[in-house]
Formats: sequence, C-alpha cells, structure tokens
Amino acid sequence: MVKIHSKYRDSGFEIFAFPCNQFLGQESCSNEDIKKFVKKKYGVEFKMFAKIDVNGKNCHDVFKFCRTNSPLYDENKNKCKSIPWNFTKFLIDRDGQVVAFYSPKEDPEVC
Repeated sequence: MVKIHSKYRDSGFEIFAFPCNQFLGQESCSNEDIKKFVKKKYGVEFKMFAKIDVNGKNCHDVFKFCRTNSPLYDENKNKCKSIPWNFTKFLIDRDGQVVAFYSPKEDPEVC
C-alpha cells in the first residue's frame, strides 16, 4: 500500500487506514503506538485513523457503507458478509462509490 500511495498520491489518490483488533487481536496496541509502528517499519505516510470495528454490531459506518456497496453484500439474503481478515481493501472513486473490493490476499497493484 505504501508503494501504491507513493505512486499515485500526487494525482489525488488517498489511502485511509483503519486499524481493527477483531482479527486475533493483531491490533492490540494503542492508536498512537500503531501509527508509530507502521511509520517506522513500513514508511506509512497515508492517513491512519483510530481503531474501529469492521464487523458485528459495533461495525463503523464507513465499513457498513463499504460492505453494503461491494461484493460482500448478498442481495438475495439482504445481508453483508463479514470482512474476512485484516488488510481487506476497498477502492472508492472521487464520487464516493465503491468500485473495487480486494481480499487480504489480493494485491491491488496486480489486479
């Protein structure tokens, strides 16, 4: 993600990262410690927000929107599937529309 951000940020591309501790407690540190870690280890310069829930009853509105407007939404069941794991990515265009969903194992630069 750092590489993609560096490549496209001058054309208005932004990355918003939302840490989540719902996946085996991988984000158990404080918000500030997470920011320091990703900056030091990966050189992250994009926006890092506070930890949120991306699944369940406390799911943040941003992720409710992303899930409902992506392949995670099952029209037949009128229900969203859960985000499968950390590092799930949604591509949102300038008009606020979800235009792509990338599972944690997919590399958006290759897709």
